[in-house]
Amino acid sequence: MKQLEVQYARNLIEASLDPLFTINIHGKITDLNQATVNATGVTRKELIGTNFYNYFTNPEKAKAVYAEVFEKGFVVDYPLTIKDHKLTDVLFNGSVYKDTDGKIIGAVIVARDVTQQNKISKELVIANETALLAKTKAEGEQLKAENASKIAIDSVKAKQQFLSNMSHEIRTPLNSILGFTKIVLKTNLSEKQREYLQAIKTSGDALIVLVDDILDLAKVNSGKMTYESVAFKISTTIDAIMHLFEIKSQEKNVLLLKEYDPRIPKLVIGDPVRLNQIMLNLVSNAVKFTADGKITISALVVSEDEKRVKIKFSVADTGIGIELSKIESIFENFEQATDGTSRIYGGTGLGLAIVKQLVEGQKGTIEVESRIGKGSIFSFLLTFDKTEETSVPVEELLLSNTTIVNIKVLVVEDIALNQLLIKTLLLDFGFTCDVAENGKIAIEMMQRTSYDIILMDLQMPVMNGFETTTYIRNEMHSSIPIIALTADVTTVDLAKCTAVGMDDYISKPINELLLYSKIVKILEKIYEPNTIKEHKIKEHCTDLNYLNNLTKSNVDLMEEIINLYLEQTPPLIAAMKESFKNKDWATLNATIHKIIPSFSIVGINPDFEKMAKRIYDYAHIQDDKELISDLVLKLEDVCDQACKELQEAVITFKN
Repeated sequence: MKQLEVQYARNLIEASLDPLFTINIHGKITDLNQATVNATGVTRKELIGTNFYNYFTNPEKAKAVYAEVFEKGFVVDYPLTIKDHKLTDVLFNGSVYKDTDGKIIGAVIVARDVTQQNKISKELVIANETALLAKTKAEGEQLKAENASKIAIDSVKAKQQFLSNMSHEIRTPLNSILGFTKIVLKTNLSEKQREYLQAIKTSGDALIVLVDDILDLAKVNSGKMTYESVAFKISTTIDAIMHLFEIKSQEKNVLLLKEYDPRIPKLVIGDPVRLNQIMLNLVSNAVKFTADGKITISALVVSEDEKRVKIKFSVADTGIGIELSKIESIFENFEQATDGTSRIYGGTGLGLAIVKQLVEGQKGTIEVESRIGKGSIFSFLLTFDKTEETSVPVEELLLSNTTIVNIKVLVVEDIALNQLLIKTLLLDFGFTCDVAENGKIAIEMMQRTSYDIILMDLQMPVMNGFETTTYIRNEMHSSIPIIALTADVTTVDLAKCTAVGMDDYISKPINELLLYSKIVKILEKIYEPNTIKEHKIKEHCTDLNYLNNLTKSNVDLMEEIINLYLEQTPPLIAAMKESFKNKDWATLNATIHKIIPSFSIVGINPDFEKMAKRIYDYAHIQDDKELISDLVLKLEDVCDQACKELQEAVITFKN
């Protein structure tokens, strides 16, 4: 039995893969396992009876741990290094053992190999240090990138502001020059006078093209260029270009030809404005650089399926051509075919740069072939969606026979020449107008007089167009239509126009037909009889906030104004009803004209002000008497309720 226990103990000792040995109280080795032999490289026989600390690289340190084992009874994870061919790192663990009488007779030692563990720890430390270094570097790079991004954003904003200011500064005087030129051209002139004025107009138009080119380039570069997806006829675009350059090409004795593939669908979905802009630039260049010969505009189907069609557009000329060394850079900003091109032929070198970016912005490609003295061929590919639509909606810009009459316009503009120009145009339309030099004056005028629509300049002293519109919408609670007059056609201010509540905009120089069209469309939509909504009077139809602000909370003054309204309104309502009953249209018009201005003062909903204006319009043309009757009754109800509410307000003031 004892032999079995000894064998069992031996098996346990040998089962350890780490060096395990026993020592007596003098530090001599009394027993060991095979792992100890393997680690030290010394035989079992030679090891027994020797000092254990002789087999470590630091014997003194080993002696100290040996003393600690017998002093404390144990030692845990004490680091030592075995003196072998590898210098194996170990953690020294020891515990004493006793005889049957409890006397310490020795200690059991296990030296756990931690070489791999130490290696991993070192690698982990290095990895952590490397990661920390990389993180620090990355944070530095990120900071640099953020700073660079901020500089880039600030640069874009500065460029956008510069372009906005430049656009305004150039377009403002051009608005007057071209506007008055067009007006004078309508008058009786001698042939020489007409020729001179036409030259002024041509030069002004050229300046507008330059401004538009620069602004378009800025939009493309900043990613603000937008593309439409509408149904249009490619043939119409090509024909329009042909007509536009027909006279110019004839003057230069250059033949203008067209090649149009009959397989092109009648209608496609795409952006007709951008296609026209691309073709306009390319054909303009062809005409400019071709002294004789011909220019061929072509559109050919390259491929198509059920949903899409890919078309190759080309503009080929027999002009001066482009040097081979310039072909690669011809589409870059401000690049010309030769150093003398701008001096001899004019231009800024922006046209082709814009063309390339407009084509690529629609996922197309563009290329050029050219030979000096033989001519050039500019070709681009665009893909369009097919459509089942059969007609294109036409934007009518011609003067229409509108049923809206007596249109009164408030023009808010600070520059005297522009004031005179717009006033001249409006009078030509048959409209009446008042002029305010800035927004503050405009608001004061609105409190005294009723207007149908406002033409609002954006950049003015004292109170600009944005501030004025915000006040009209938020403080006066007026929904009067407002069209912005802007010399700045960048996307930034146009978005701001919509945000503050403007209904539309028109850029300077003003296109008179477009201006007329926009005014009439807005007013016809407001006054359209078929779109009149039922106006149910709310529980409270007056709002004294405006009056409170106007009087700076002066209760006595508020009471005086309300009493004046209560004194004047009932007789006016009675006169309105009587004049309508007697079909006395002149008196009805005069009465309504007196009623309208008081609505905003006592805070009556702007919708009822529009209702009163409709009575005014229909009474003037004596049209739709049944509708007028309905509106008169509703207006009477509104005014009656307003009077009751205001009487209660006066009682409240007194209490």
